Amino acid sequence: MSGRVTAVSSNGEYSFTKPNRDSIRLLAGLGVEGDVHAGVTVKHRSRVAQDPTQPNLRQVHLIHEELFAEVGEEGFKVAPGDLGENLTTRGIDLLGLPVGTLLRIGDTAVLEVTGLRNPCLQIDNFQDGLLKQVVGRDEAGNIVRKAGIMSIVREGGVVRPGDPIERELPSGPHRPLDRV
Repeated sequence: MSGRVTAVSSNGEYSFTKPNRDSIRLLAGLGVEGDVHAGVTVKHRSRVAQDPTQPNLRQVHLIHEELFAEVGEEGFKVAPGDLGENLTTRGIDLLGLPVGTLLRIGDTAVLEVTGLRNPCLQIDNFQDGLLKQVVGRDEAGNIVRKAGIMSIVREGGVVRPGDPIERELPSGPHRPLDRV
């Protein structure tokens, strides 16, 4: 399965949305150069408050562009960067990837998938009612999170809209994504 990057976004200041860029530079072991969430240890405020020494498993946030069409059918208008993601993708089932999947992007960048984004109330502050569109329950009562995935940077490089994404599944039994 392969996909494509449709937008790249970053922000050096804490804000819910991230402006789109012509390109971003991924730094191995850190995240997106100049982005407020880059670093070896956690940068998300709630996680820093719990334990600032935790490893940063949320260096790069990816969302599938197909989600925007899905929530659009319910009357919500969401564009790349609006939900704080760094990479907006198309054509790859991000939510179906197992933990440890490698995503090879463009010429040199490699991300390792760590888990699901855990949507929070800030999404409703962005657009009232949107949180219920990106987190819910399936028929069995299990929580379903659709607000993208998180990853760490294994190999750095410049990423631009239009870059191809190739997935490499981990060996052994696959572990489904859970929130990180």
